[in-house]
Amino acid sequence: MSKSTPKINGPTWLTIARMVLAVVFFIFMFIPNTWARIVALVLFVLGAVTDKIDGKWARTQNMVTDLGAFLDPLADKMLVNLAFLALTVMNIVPVWVFAVILVRDFAVDGMRMMLARKCITVAASFLGKLKTTFQMMALIIILLNMIVDAEWLAVIGDVTLYIAVALTVVSGTDYIVKAWHKI
Repeated sequence: MSKSTPKINGPTWLTIARMVLAVVFFIFMFIPNTWARIVALVLFVLGAVTDKIDGKWARTQNMVTDLGAFLDPLADKMLVNLAFLALTVMNIVPVWVFAVILVRDFAVDGMRMMLARKCITVAASFLGKLKTTFQMMALIIILLNMIVDAEWLAVIGDVTLYIAVALTVVSGTDYIVKAWHKI
């Protein structure tokens, strides 16, 4: 008798596609041509859109799986952190911004692992979802400004980025405080 392997459903395939998109996006970020920046922006937007689609698809069609639940936040982190890494290397986003985002991700993921050992799952909070939305909005605006180079767009990008950083700190603190009480 052979062991049956879990089948990967549509929403999980979409999540896997987002992970591939994140890597391809990262590569296009370092091609010094306007067309490559446009491709990178389109890939990032596709990745951001699939983030909303795969979760909704899985929930509405009762297709939520452990694999999908594991891969979805990983795909989100890949897309966002590779974007911030590229922009940091290009001196567009300050290193400290990327550091705050990474530290928050490691701290929250560490708490998740500790809770998982106790079979406790903590769902994503409203603040966490808001943080992700602002991070993606900021990245889209910054990527767009790399193409059009407009001062007003740079200002909007900066404001959105710093709101995202504030939400990163607030949502991370909120998650850790709530998780700490469960440990």
